[in-house]
Amino acid sequence: MNMIVLCVCVCLCAASRLIENMDPNVDPCDNFYEYACGGWLKKNIIPETSSRYSTFDILRDELEVVLKGVLERSVAGEASALTKAKTLYRSCTNESQIENRGGAPLLDMLHDVFEWPIATDNWETVYGTTWKLEDAIARLNEKYGTQVLVNFFIGTDDKDSNSHIIHVGQTSLGLLSRDYYACTGPYEEPCRAYEQFMIDVAKLIRTDRNLVVNETHIREDVARVLGLEKEIANVTVGKLLYVCMCTFMLLYFLHTMNPSSQMFNWSYFTNTIMDTVGITVPDTESVINYAPNYYRRLNPILNKYTKRDLQNYMVWRFVMNMVVGLSRQYRDTRKAFRKALYGTTSEAAVWRQCAIYVNNNMDNAVGRLYVEEAFSGESKELMDEMIAAIREVFIDNLDHLDWMDAETKKAAEEKVRLSISCWPVLPWNIPEFKTILNTALLSHLHYHLPFRHPFSLSFFPLSVFPAGILQPPFFGKGQTKSLNFGGIGMVIGHEITHGFDDNGRNYDKDGDLKDWWTPSSTQKFVELSKCMVDQYGSFSWDLANGLNLNGNNTLGENIADNGGIRQSYRAYLNYVEKNGNEPLLPGIALNHQQLFFLNFAQVWCGTHRPEHAVNSIKVDVHSPGKFRVLGSLQNFPEFAKAFNCPKNSNMRPEKTCQVW
Repeated sequence: MNMIVLCVCVCLCAASRLIENMDPNVDPCDNFYEYACGGWLKKNIIPETSSRYSTFDILRDELEVVLKGVLERSVAGEASALTKAKTLYRSCTNESQIENRGGAPLLDMLHDVFEWPIATDNWETVYGTTWKLEDAIARLNEKYGTQVLVNFFIGTDDKDSNSHIIHVGQTSLGLLSRDYYACTGPYEEPCRAYEQFMIDVAKLIRTDRNLVVNETHIREDVARVLGLEKEIANVTVGKLLYVCMCTFMLLYFLHTMNPSSQMFNWSYFTNTIMDTVGITVPDTESVINYAPNYYRRLNPILNKYTKRDLQNYMVWRFVMNMVVGLSRQYRDTRKAFRKALYGTTSEAAVWRQCAIYVNNNMDNAVGRLYVEEAFSGESKELMDEMIAAIREVFIDNLDHLDWMDAETKKAAEEKVRLSISCWPVLPWNIPEFKTILNTALLSHLHYHLPFRHPFSLSFFPLSVFPAGILQPPFFGKGQTKSLNFGGIGMVIGHEITHGFDDNGRNYDKDGDLKDWWTPSSTQKFVELSKCMVDQYGSFSWDLANGLNLNGNNTLGENIADNGGIRQSYRAYLNYVEKNGNEPLLPGIALNHQQLFFLNFAQVWCGTHRPEHAVNSIKVDVHSPGKFRVLGSLQNFPEFAKAFNCPKNSNMRPEKTCQVW
């Protein structure tokens, strides 16, 4: 009896949620996103602390409330990693302690990274003759996890997934993408705010050090830093080229791409970093270089700037990320910058920032706390069943692909059958720490230690987010299968398809970089992908001032979305064929095929501030939620069939795209 009551309650709640979020006045065959999310868009306003607001953000907010509870709760005899996560959280949320220390934690650390010339008067005297580019980059990387100029990390060997290898590539920028450094039009205000952010922080540090604040001199230093960073931005490459240009070479041959007027000693640089974990790396060590052209083009740029300019830039990139952990006076220096970049006018509550910070830096420990609090074993079993069902659909679908030959189909089946679902419980043995600014070292140790060890799941942290989305609208133990398959089922299919997108397809069943495709199948894949590039590239986004999406940058995610919705829908129909139709939901005149698509669309309900919309087009590999819905469903005839859409209606176009 109790189970019946529970099912009725869940069905009523689900129906209520679906009805509240939709706009039944919109024709689903004209704009299914507005039909599914029109109600949601009318009743939800972006918080002042956020640059966007979506179904995902609502779940994140709820997750943070749960994390707050478990991080504030004392439990006798718990594992040391859990205790340390809670200690870090308490340190982060102690506002009086943060205010009392002002900028002291950062000021104490600057000496350790060879100082910030702009914020001291004796840099040339103390460091000018002994400063080396290799030391500065290595120190920022090894101790504080700040990657500047050189992106150096240990990762799985693309050619042998059972081992690890050194990776080098280009780094991120202070602004979100190279486009921003034009500093004109929509990018003028972010550039101006970025410059002022640096000036204000430098003035604060000099004031705290009782040094003269000469704004003219500060602005001169800042102008050279911005000039340097603009030139660095101009030699970075986009996602497509970055993936295609990776080169395997010996460490010794990196010397031919030296990013300095003097020979950049890659051996010295590498061993300076790896010495922190007791590993010596010979010149004959293999390396994956993801950006050979970046390094070649970087060399003449860096020749134009002084040691002081280079150090000013590198330490600024460290400083700008540390400001968040300092007193209010320091945090306020980034207000205008955040407003220009993201459109936000205030910060989230301190406890929310701290919950996010602890999760980002100790995600194993926090993940365990969350799972113990909110995740049931029964949910895992249901998920495993859905994963198996959707995997079988992917395999069955291979037989119906007329563009792929038998040899490649066989290899694809072997690959998907070897894919696994992992819910690891991972160990954390970490040193003690005192403040939130010390945790970068933990991440460094965690990701460099595996270098001389075979691949192991224990080296890779599990965020709480996968378990965190196992709730409505994605998933619910009592939800109808149509809603679960439309929600988390699509996510499962999406992730499976990623193994066969424009990047994932390059890896074989063992996870090794290997061309297992026949030339004819490769050619067909490229042709079908081009259709999707053109389709999504034609979408114009009103929230981003009418800018078109980047079909190349988002291709992998779009392929995964389109494959995921197809596989999950077929898996749901298979479930119905085996188990019969489910009872209809009360109060909503839709059948379960229609409910599948409605719940899928409502997963992506959301809106953005214009500033964030513009930068997401530039840097996000995902299409905006609106177009994840429209693009996937326009390409899926089963959707048009479910809603009886007439030919050439917006949701049933004459031309469609399909890869998987």
